Amino acid sequence: MENSSYIASIVLSAYCNMGKLNYLYFSILLVWYTTICVTNSFIIAIIFVNRKLHEPMYMLLCNLMVNEINGSTSLYPLMLSQMFSHSHDVPVSWCFLQMFWIYSSASVEFCSLAAMAYDRYVAICKPLQYNLIMNTARVAVIVLFIWVYSYTVFLLAFVFVVNLKLCGNVVHQLFCDYYLVAKLVCSVSINNARADFYAVLTTAVPFGLILVSYIQILIVCFKTSKENKKKAIMTCTPQVISVSNLFVGVFFKILETRVDAGDFPDNVRFFFSIYLLVFQPAITPFMYGLNLPQIRQACKRFLWHKRGISF
Repeated sequence: MENSSYIASIVLSAYCNMGKLNYLYFSILLVWYTTICVTNSFIIAIIFVNRKLHEPMYMLLCNLMVNEINGSTSLYPLMLSQMFSHSHDVPVSWCFLQMFWIYSSASVEFCSLAAMAYDRYVAICKPLQYNLIMNTARVAVIVLFIWVYSYTVFLLAFVFVVNLKLCGNVVHQLFCDYYLVAKLVCSVSINNARADFYAVLTTAVPFGLILVSYIQILIVCFKTSKENKKKAIMTCTPQVISVSNLFVGVFFKILETRVDAGDFPDNVRFFFSIYLLVFQPAITPFMYGLNLPQIRQACKRFLWHKRGISF
């Protein structure tokens, strides 16, 4: 088939009617993106410099937070640059790169939470075998698999779309969205089953692993003492919140892509489309920093050590 290179750019028309509000939006987004990068980087640094935190759970947490920064960077810089663009166009190559980047980072997010759920399953349900099963080498392999799996799956998905001929170049969205760009393909019906298949590989499979892990954890918790039950709940709470938030984000995305866009005001639809990339990276460092005692204490020592305050 013909390549879509004859279309030089994709126009993101969602930015066309912002008017003078673009200054306000720019300021809010810049502060939000900076906060995401600083807070996630801070927790990563805390784990890196504290040898007591060089354990599988915290290594997987570092991986998750690296991806929070990665996923945010796939969205915010383009949004910030578009606030003051007159044409609101994005080169086709950059548009496809952003689509690939966003969806791959979302897959890494789901898979990382699945790996963290499995880690907690082993720690709570098989404590005597934990050090054997979740050793450093095994964790490194898991992390490598998460990234290779996620990027390979979506590489296959986007190779299919990038070689198709496009007959339009206007997308009414804040970023290059796969489903909207696919609608621009000329005389070719994009099979929704193909997109759904990749969605199952990158969302449903990790969710299934998470669900199985937490069911096993709950079964064990009901059989243990109150103290062990409380400890298990404390360590699992941040992950449960993260997974629940992902469910909400996925529901919003399904609603936004499967329901006629005319049924929703533009602002609501835009909110649905970027919910995960806005809220998930922002709440992750606070959830784990506030809920995990080891990280909370390490943060306090790091911030107050030079002042002579002990905890």
